[in-house]
Amino acid sequence: MAVSAFAAGMLALSFIAAPAYRAFCTATGIAGATKRATTAPTDRLEREIVVRFDSNTSHSLPWRFEPELTKVRIHVGEVATVYYRVENLSDQETRGLASFNVSPGQAGPYFNKLACFCFQEQSLGPHEKAEWPVVFFLDPKLQEEPLMDGVEEVTLSYTFFAAKGKAAQGGDAAQQSKQGGEAAQQSKKLGLN
Repeated sequence: MAVSAFAAGMLALSFIAAPAYRAFCTATGIAGATKRATTAPTDRLEREIVVRFDSNTSHSLPWRFEPELTKVRIHVGEVATVYYRVENLSDQETRGLASFNVSPGQAGPYFNKLACFCFQEQSLGPHEKAEWPVVFFLDPKLQEEPLMDGVEEVTLSYTFFAAKGKAAQGGDAAQQSKQGGEAAQQSKKLGLN
């Protein structure tokens, strides 16, 4: 009986381990996980960093997914918006969920997103095309981090995987575009773009 209870407990832990680890990494910025921000910074520093964009899709998801720009040069503290083009190459509705990370890993705690398609599951109708924004900034606090000395380039990488289950969980592309547009307007009002 004790062996069965132990096995059931281990099975339960295996289901929560990955989401718990991702939540921990996102909260702390460990392992290149980025942070989700609700407000833009008020300080824009002279230091510039090149941000490169990488995109991948799982073989199980029939999407074309790519950034409109492969890189941008931004000031630390400056809010930037980059769009990703996505297209469903299949004859049926498909749903995907993006995983993401930043390299080098020490940049993760300082890479903040105000809006991103990666926050929720996304769905596309047959042969539907969309453009999804990522609104982000590099936190001025990175200047205080010795491990960021000499870092001149950061890469934001996404991989889309096919979503499991029956219904999309609020990942409406139009809503994401609206949210990204609102965040971009906010950054323009603040003079950060």
